[in-house]
Amino acid sequence: MDLIKIIFAILLPPLGVFMEVGIGKHFWINIVLTLFGYIPGIVHAIWVIARR
Repeated sequence: MDLIKIIFAILLPPLGVFMEVGIGKHFWINIVLTLFGYIPGIVHAIWVIARR
């Protein structure tokens, strides 16, 4: 299941974070990072998924 979340995190970072933690602090942080740049959003999403 983590592989699917990582694939979603690469394609659409907020979706990967949403699948891991739902709508919460990390989801909103990831949306802001993705708006600032696609790469920071991906890095944060993979970090959130790998951390759990």
